[in-house]
Amino acid sequence: MTYFNNKVVVITGAGSGMGRSYAMEFARCGARLALMDYDAAGLEKTVKMVEAGNSREVLPQVFNVADRAAMFAFADAVMKRFGTVDVVINNAGVAGAGLPGWDTPIESYERVMGINFYGLLYGTKAFLPELMRKNSGHIVNVSSIFGLVGAPSHTDYSASKFAVRGFTEALMTELCKTKVGVHLVHPGGIATNIAANTDNGADFSKFNERYLTTSPDEIARVVRKSLESGTVKVVYGNDSFKTWLGSNFVPLKWLNHIVWSDMKKSLNLKPYQKQGIR
Repeated sequence: MTYFNNKVVVITGAGSGMGRSYAMEFARCGARLALMDYDAAGLEKTVKMVEAGNSREVLPQVFNVADRAAMFAFADAVMKRFGTVDVVINNAGVAGAGLPGWDTPIESYERVMGINFYGLLYGTKAFLPELMRKNSGHIVNVSSIFGLVGAPSHTDYSASKFAVRGFTEALMTELCKTKVGVHLVHPGGIATNIAANTDNGADFSKFNERYLTTSPDEIARVVRKSLESGTVKVVYGNDSFKTWLGSNFVPLKWLNHIVWSDMKKSLNLKPYQKQGIR
């Protein structure tokens, strides 16, 4: 595990879930870490856990990834502190309203896109120039299996994760002749608290119990190994393989019905009916 020894690894959304697991995984490899999160208490806990491990140095900052100026200021702080950057993991994300598209407020799309897509875009744009300057390093952008298939009651969330996928695959193509690695991660059902952070306080307990079963530590290890091996696309976690198969080999008209039926009970889905009409 010497590949990341003394390397500078930036992780967004490091205050809990996958972000914390990424921090711990790279700390064990001897990396120097730049960590950020909107949740100050969560980030402080991560920093204490990391400092109790093997990380050589940690730079924490608290801000919202949707704040473009704050992200670029963070990049400046990282360069001033460490002099370079080697890995950027754009992991920060939130859930949406948990409502069908016709009931989802436009404000929810704006909020979710601001964090899940624009926050990731800002993280990429802020740090990519240094990676390109030295022609080495890795950009890791975290999408979701809901960036492979459209999920009911997740139009806001799926829209953001499909945007992440499109942006990252295009950037991957643009940089394929360089030594800057661009990696796209589609986590399946990872046991994090993201589904608790809905806009309208929707009850996702059944969804969490049914789908969010894979430890975030597992996917952190898989991603770390993927960077070492040069794997550019990671699909991992509960239900991820069957979702990938469906997205690639099942006609969309059939896939829509399969996904709806699979998620019906956990999300209490009901067919749309106009008032007074059956």
